[in-house]
Amino acid sequence: RNYYGGNWASFSFSGLLSWIKENQQKTDTSDDCEDWRKLILENEEVISLSKKDKTIQHVEDFCFGDQDSAEDVEEAGALPKLPIFGASGAEGVAQESEKECPPMESALPEAESQEPEKATGTKPASAMEGNDTEITSKNESCHSTALGESALELGKTEAAPSEIPAQEPKKVTYSQIVREGRRFNIDLVSKLLYSRGLLIDLLIKSNVSRYAEFKNATRILAFREGKVEQVPCSRADVFNSRQLAMVEKRMLMKFLTFCLDYEQHPDEYQDYENSTFAQFLRTRKLTPSLQHFILHSIAMVSETDCSTLEGLQATKKFLQCLGRYGNTPFLFPLYGQGEIPQCFCRMCAVFGGIYCLRHSVQCLVVDKESGRCKAIVDHFGQRISANYFIVEDSYLSESICTNVCYRQISRAVLITDQSVLNTDSEQQVSILTVPPVDLGKPAVCVIELCSSTMTCMKDTYLVHLTCPSTKTAREDLEPVVQKLFNLNTEKETENEELEKPRVLWAVYFNMRDSSGVDKNLYDGLPSNVYVCSGPDSALGNDCAVKQAETIFQEMFPTEEFCPPPPNPEDIIYDEDEIAPEESGFSNSPETKPEPSTEESSSGGSTAVKKEDNEE
Repeated sequence: RNYYGGNWASFSFSGLLSWIKENQQKTDTSDDCEDWRKLILENEEVISLSKKDKTIQHVEDFCFGDQDSAEDVEEAGALPKLPIFGASGAEGVAQESEKECPPMESALPEAESQEPEKATGTKPASAMEGNDTEITSKNESCHSTALGESALELGKTEAAPSEIPAQEPKKVTYSQIVREGRRFNIDLVSKLLYSRGLLIDLLIKSNVSRYAEFKNATRILAFREGKVEQVPCSRADVFNSRQLAMVEKRMLMKFLTFCLDYEQHPDEYQDYENSTFAQFLRTRKLTPSLQHFILHSIAMVSETDCSTLEGLQATKKFLQCLGRYGNTPFLFPLYGQGEIPQCFCRMCAVFGGIYCLRHSVQCLVVDKESGRCKAIVDHFGQRISANYFIVEDSYLSESICTNVCYRQISRAVLITDQSVLNTDSEQQVSILTVPPVDLGKPAVCVIELCSSTMTCMKDTYLVHLTCPSTKTAREDLEPVVQKLFNLNTEKETENEELEKPRVLWAVYFNMRDSSGVDKNLYDGLPSNVYVCSGPDSALGNDCAVKQAETIFQEMFPTEEFCPPPPNPEDIIYDEDEIAPEESGFSNSPETKPEPSTEESSSGGSTAVKKEDNEE
């Protein structure tokens, strides 16, 4: 791979085009140099690692605009392409010079083009790096700091559109998307953070939250009877809703109040423990619309596979997360989900973590007598020894994974010209669950991101669709895309399609879901080699946090997982060590001001911190 973060990575638009091309070619990387085998001793054996990432399949991309017009368009602000090896130092210098004056969202395109590069068929250095924490983080952290310093302005600019009625979408061409490609931060995996989920708790406890900023998901949507509508979920939303009758409001509030402490009333649900949650809802005297809202937009569970207890637990989790940072239970990190791994890497680097960039690993070296892994050999022929080794599932060869049965995730990413539900404010972060047409098939989770999340250019929306796979991603998701969006080119658009948002560009792909695989299923792995999975299909991040903590506790049972770091001013240095001000602490984003509770509730960026609005 020539990017970091695996399937948690995030790309600019040109970077994603390069990633698509790489996965469509499916060429296996041959081992040009066998010199590293000379480093293996007689009492050692090797476990070769896979040279090709096989976790992505069935990649199909579509452009619904004029691609020919974008052939000679150059990406604004792109860096010149660098050699594969020994380039990281030069790249760091190039980005250092660029970050002194990063273009903000309102800047003109001409102002940011310094050394543009053709975006079609090429790969800018910034896109090649993907989630490279030591290089790209410089530019991103500068953006983040600038956002923190202008938090008040951000809140004001987002409040302004509410006074302006929704207008006709501006015409956005494919050439504009290519030119503004660096405005996009497109995640391979689509997730939101539950405000009382394990990841938010970990970010606060470990103080990694200082490196990130978040935006509230502003709307929970539902798709019912061919229409998209907003779901009232908080108490205020319920009583302010115009789509619910007064009787329905009382019914909904009564049921949600019961779900918050359902354990205290077992007599109300124990007769239905063997029933599905959908069947249980039918016994609660709820109208069909309320049943739909609760099942698909609040509990977000399957109509056929979810038990009553699982549904009650999911509903309670949703309700408990309301009100901590806003009117919905969810947060989204500015610049995308790919920022989260980088934040942990930055904290690790501050306290001495070392990253070997542009190093692929050839094999694991195993001692024949003890059966333990003792070293790895990289593609330079260097041998690096360690006591523990953590490897991501995709690096393991097929011979090791013979007994493993993987699930698949269907993914689609769309760039559209307007929101699925237009309101007086353009800056909305929405989550929509589209129920399956046929019973037994999975529901599709749709997350729509606006430009203020720093994931797409102005006047566009970035839409992520996710569901567990039953067929190829396109077969699973295209029917939902056709319901919600206009897939015709501008010339072919019919009158009835005019109201729907127009898709400007789309990509479909299947991603391997390796979560939940038992380590014993991997054949021939030494006991000190730990396997972590890629992303799972769930909306939250609980699976990844639990897995990380489990692996850590197995390696270091007496240590605390992600303990709170000391404040830089509290660290005592020996005389022969560097002074605090030279160690990089003074440049950390912790010094940036954090938005207040009022700003977070108004839809602006949210800083996750201990002084949150819990009560």
